[in-house]
Amino acid sequence: ITQSRGAIDVTKECKVEDVTALSCVFRAGRKNAQTDHDSILFDVDVKTGKVLGGTTNAHWYRLGLQECLPGRCPWRSSDHAVTHHPDGDIPVTGSVVPDIREMLHLVETSHQKMCPDVPLVGWDVVLSADEKLPVCLLEVNLSCNFFRGSFDRKVYLDFLEDMAVKMQAMRLVADREGKKFK
Repeated sequence: ITQSRGAIDVTKECKVEDVTALSCVFRAGRKNAQTDHDSILFDVDVKTGKVLGGTTNAHWYRLGLQECLPGRCPWRSSDHAVTHHPDGDIPVTGSVVPDIREMLHLVETSHQKMCPDVPLVGWDVVLSADEKLPVCLLEVNLSCNFFRGSFDRKVYLDFLEDMAVKMQAMRLVADREGKKFK
């Protein structure tokens, strides 16, 4: 996930320095899965690229009112205890994402160039064995979450506070000017 301070004041030109990668998650797909919703989510340290413990979120995608009943659908998986991919007992935790800085630079510059006014953006990135295209954007998610990845809470909460303060100031100006919103 990246955050853009360019979204706080859209009257100023957003620079790549205004965009920060907050978190990274390696989604390891499962055998016979039809989507990436059935995966193990391994947290990745954005500073080092080291793959940390994994968890799941398949329970988020359960459908039906009966899934809201107590005991049926936990809202949060309890830990990051998965260290191996369950479909082949392949060790994942402790691995290092190659060229993490290049990957983070790609999503930061993409956020700055494509959608600097959007506060938070999630990115699906492909790491390829193709030397001509080792890192590639698969998709952008404008409605995103951290998918259980770690992030610097102070940086994130300061950003949210700055957004709220700016929106409140804009609202007060609009109220003084008698603007009506639908």
